[in-house]
Amino acid sequence: MQKTILSIDCGTQSLRTIVFSLKGDVLAIERIPFEPYTSPVPGWAEQNPEVYWRALKKGCNLLKKNYPGYFNNIAGVGVTTLRDSMINVDKHGKPLRPVMVWLDQRKAKPVYKPGIGMKLLIKTIGLSDSLNKAQREGKCNWLRQNQPDVWKKTHKYLQVSGFFNYRLTGEFKDSTASQIGHVPFDYKKQKWGNPKHLLTFSTKLYPVEKGKLPELVEPGGILGKITKQASEETGLKTGLPVIACGSDKGCETLGMGVLKPEMASLSFGTTATIQTTCKKYLEPIKFMPSYPATISGMFNPEVEIFRGFWMITWFKNQFAQKEAVEAAKKGISTEEVLNGLLSESCPGAMGLVVQPYWSPGLSEPAAKGAMIGFGDVHKKPHVYRAVIEGLAFALLEGKEKIEKVSKRKIQKLAVSGGASKSDEICQITADVFNLPLVRGKTTETSGLGAAIITAKGLGEYPSISEAISQMVCYENEFQPNKKHVEIYKRLFKKVYKKMYKRLEPLYHEIREITGYPE
Repeated sequence: MQKTILSIDCGTQSLRTIVFSLKGDVLAIERIPFEPYTSPVPGWAEQNPEVYWRALKKGCNLLKKNYPGYFNNIAGVGVTTLRDSMINVDKHGKPLRPVMVWLDQRKAKPVYKPGIGMKLLIKTIGLSDSLNKAQREGKCNWLRQNQPDVWKKTHKYLQVSGFFNYRLTGEFKDSTASQIGHVPFDYKKQKWGNPKHLLTFSTKLYPVEKGKLPELVEPGGILGKITKQASEETGLKTGLPVIACGSDKGCETLGMGVLKPEMASLSFGTTATIQTTCKKYLEPIKFMPSYPATISGMFNPEVEIFRGFWMITWFKNQFAQKEAVEAAKKGISTEEVLNGLLSESCPGAMGLVVQPYWSPGLSEPAAKGAMIGFGDVHKKPHVYRAVIEGLAFALLEGKEKIEKVSKRKIQKLAVSGGASKSDEICQITADVFNLPLVRGKTTETSGLGAAIITAKGLGEYPSISEAISQMVCYENEFQPNKKHVEIYKRLFKKVYKKMYKRLEPLYHEIREITGYPE
């Protein structure tokens, strides 16, 4: 039987163990769901790291039981996980506390105290608010200030991927392309930052001791091999190589075949993103770094819509009880029934416009979500369509930011993530962008990206581009509807792009009066 690749893809709400062929086909998959987090205090979002590890073990053992032929021919393992969710472990790799997942809202006190000269420079270039917000978001800072005993006992401070790598190989190593979050990483040089460098702000905002950080390995390199203990727990063969891959979003971009700045990857997940791949370090949003790509030495400029397609879950929970009942009767998902709402309303949602700034960002520090244009004509279908169109507008705005710094026009879109299963949502996106949009044969694109890197790392393909040509397959293409393009073009330019500037003073007033958000 042919060689196979195992991708371990851990997200916020589930872990998938996926066996791929060297042609990119999904041969076997096991999905292990879990609650995304617990909230012992309002605003906190914590997870027991052992939940992730137990899911990994269960997924592997189910594959071994249900698909022994494919499982026994695994030639290598690749790991891709959620971003910016750090785990404190002791020297034996045992977690010292729950992981604060990326949704956690607690804030640290600022830790960086620049000198007079640097303080003046930071103020002059308009960086004060951004640096203050960034260091308050650093969970390493919160731990130092609130749980110093845990920090003192911490041997390594790891991404979820680094935690898995240690459990699988016994090595405290992780991929360069997985270091995305509030960590002292030099994104331009793609290595741990040097505290002595004056303008390496990440080391000043997140002063994690170098000894607490894992050794970095470039994507495609061997992190280690499956240990005897890991073999006993997972069923994987002792000695199997574990290849350095990257974050879930970076692997999605690769899994959609996005290798050049003229093509962009749209991720329709809990967090919506637009990301492309280039050789040059770029900052689409000022002072927001370009992330390391899963191709060594390259970058993934990205614009993120925090809690993006989470809005579908919010809408479903708050307004779609009728659709949920209908879905249960038909034996389909509520989301499939909601797709029908998109067909019941016309492009532009009868003038209802949504700006999905549900959480503040570096470029919109005072942001709140907004829905304008209400009239007595509007019903549930219009609201749902406006939400979907608003997310597409936000991603289109991200496209413009990327194009501005890259000096290259994006000519084609590739889409992945849960909401990409909807033909209606894909068509709306193609219309808003006025660009052709392709959807892959598999929705497991982050797992596919990890499989591509693993196949290249094992020497099965001479290059990433060759691996992509053999393993990435597009199943659907959506062409923009010219009748709808003009409506969206005018709404975007004349309404959507003006909303934040007009509403920002009111957002400040709301925050001052209500205290929300803190």
